[in-house]
Amino acid sequence: MRDLKQTGFNDRITTQQEAKKALLAKFKPKPTVQDPEFEKLAAKRAAEKEAQRQQFELEKAELRREKAEKEAARIAAENDAQEEVDAAKRAARKERKQLTKEEQKAARDARYAARKSRQR
Repeated sequence: MRDLKQTGFNDRITTQQEAKKALLAKFKPKPTVQDPEFEKLAAKRAAEKEAQRQQFELEKAELRREKAEKEAARIAAENDAQEEVDAAKRAARKERKQLTKEEQKAARDARYAARKSRQR
């Protein structure tokens, strides 16, 4: 039974060597097949990256614009408040001046009346 195939030592050795070569061939790096779409893929990725960059720039510009609008609104509110304060100060000053004018007129009238009373 041992020798049914009738193979000799040399036949077994060559079979073993061929099997070993076949096994080692599995681990050898195979030549790579370049994808024909590789260049297009790189261009597509570059275009996507550029689109994302532009989108980011738009969002950044929008944030800057909103910040500028808020700052402008804050400054306008401060200016309005300051104008109100200034208007109140002006009104108080006018009122004081008006009182002094009336007081001056009253004093002048009193002097005039005193002079008239002395002449009679």
